[in-house]
Amino acid sequence: MIQRNLFSGLFHTLVALPFLLAGPALAADAELQECLKLAEMQPDEALERAAGWQAKGGGTPARLCHALALFHRGDFAEAGRHLEDIATELGQKDPRAGAAVLGRAGWAWLRAGDSARAERLYTAALERQPGDADLLVDRAIARAEGERYWDAVDDLNTVLAKDPARADAWLYRAAAHKALSNTRQALADVAQALELKPGDPEALLLRGNVKALAGDAKGARDDWKLVERVAPDSSPARVARGNLAGLERSGAAK
Repeated sequence: MIQRNLFSGLFHTLVALPFLLAGPALAADAELQECLKLAEMQPDEALERAAGWQAKGGGTPARLCHALALFHRGDFAEAGRHLEDIATELGQKDPRAGAAVLGRAGWAWLRAGDSARAERLYTAALERQPGDADLLVDRAIARAEGERYWDAVDDLNTVLAKDPARADAWLYRAAAHKALSNTRQALADVAQALELKPGDPEALLLRGNVKALAGDAKGARDDWKLVERVAPDSSPARVARGNLAGLERSGAAK
């Protein structure tokens, strides 16, 4: 099984929420751009701003800012519900915009711990944007969170067949194969990720974890030590230090 803390660490590389504002009216709206920036940095203030904007007839852009402020405040389920409503409205006029917002709604529900609902939303988004690599990667994460690892692998296979230069997809697929105890394939996928992003601490941490699963305690220790060297203040390094402490307690890799 893929540990939640591993996927959470990988999720954090994405959670800056690079929101796709499809449609010139939204993209050109300076007030929306300012409100979205505020939502990320000061969500409570953004909620107040969005409420005032809605009262003045701000419409969909104001509602969008409100939903994203809820997301950044950590109210993921409420944000997801608002984003679903907005997606329905936008999707009637612009399927691409609807798909983008459905994808963000899926991410909100994933953060809320509802991987099944997140997967449904990603699937609906993919019906509007068939083959979208980012949506496929996100759905793979949702499927893995729901312990549907082979389905996650299928989505990632599709992404990598189109774009083998996506290091994140190799890494997510490696994590899924680790959960399936396919250690040889997991190590091969991590190697591909590291070829594309040498020294990536998430990949090094995962490689150590896979080696530990395969019984290679010394190799795992070397990788976790390497994580500490290349990114000492990072989340992967904190996990690696915990893993190393566990090795020491067990007396392995000496």
